[in-house]
Amino acid sequence: MSKKPYIVSLNVGQPKTVVMEEMEVTTGIYKQPVATPLWLTKTNFLGDGQADLIHHGGLDKAICAYPSEHFIAWERLYGRPFMAGSFGENTTLSGLLEEDVCVGDIFEVGTAVIQVSQPRQPCFKLAKRHGLNDLPLKVQETGYTGFYFRVLQEGSVQRGDSFTLIERSARPFSIRYINHIYYVEKTNKEAMSEIIAEPALSEDWRRSFLKRMEQ
Repeated sequence: MSKKPYIVSLNVGQPKTVVMEEMEVTTGIYKQPVATPLWLTKTNFLGDGQADLIHHGGLDKAICAYPSEHFIAWERLYGRPFMAGSFGENTTLSGLLEEDVCVGDIFEVGTAVIQVSQPRQPCFKLAKRHGLNDLPLKVQETGYTGFYFRVLQEGSVQRGDSFTLIERSARPFSIRYINHIYYVEKTNKEAMSEIIAEPALSEDWRRSFLKRMEQ
């Protein structure tokens, strides 16, 4: 990472009920870019909301982040444009990819302090939003998932703010590596046991790995 990572776009939106391929769905995946600074709380940006609080939002998933670099690959694959917020992300980033960032990484951004907690898992609403049924699977296969942050210190954040890494885990596991173990090396118990030993890993992913190890 030669150039400091930064926020290309800050995106928020409230849940709404829409018809997706003849199916009525309440979702918070539709985010709109905002130009003004936003206050980041422990659970989300003020003005943002999630419909499914079991799988989205909360302390471990306060911020959904997605690298803008991936949009080119999606545009080539599907022959259509992908804009900031297309993946329901709160922060569209530049210079911070899944291979660059590790669970437990602590960053200063604006006046807030945030920590990487887990990869993002694509759900069916992403497919429905774009009318691309294979998109969640392609996200898994490419590893272009994005990731989540928890908030350690509330603060003000805006478009253009840079990310300053202030702390990294003693045994760092990148988001890309964790995705690889989760989706590809599904029976690698040694790797899973090492990953769940990382205290910053979200409880959801810890439970998923533990359940898989017990099978």
